[in-house]
Amino acid sequence: MKFHHIGIATADIDRMVAKLKKHFAVKEISETIFDPKQNAYLCMVTLNDGIMIELINGEVVANILKKRQYLYHTCYAVKNIAEAISSLQNDGAFLVKDVEPAVLFHGQKVAFLMWDLGLIELVEVND
Repeated sequence: MKFHHIGIATADIDRMVAKLKKHFAVKEISETIFDPKQNAYLCMVTLNDGIMIELINGEVVANILKKRQYLYHTCYAVKNIAEAISSLQNDGAFLVKDVEPAVLFHGQKVAFLMWDLGLIELVEVND
């Protein structure tokens, strides 16, 4: 597994993008999209050093925002998502959201698991 991005819950994506631009060297900002499978609005911000921050807004993060928690998940790129899920499950992780294509990642397969590191997302990459 290789680190891919962090997911940050936010009540206002545009406001958070403005804050990131104020304090970090931002290279790229994706369009904000709605992913019906995740029931969330999503935007990917890429910093000049290559670090990616996914901003998540919507019902899926409403409860953690009420608790003033903002780190939603960490994401890791994997070559084979089924093998990665199996390996993590053998180490105590459990599947929270089954494998499905992600709109933000142009249909690449993603899955969410709860593990000792908290909520993690896996994204299957071809490179």
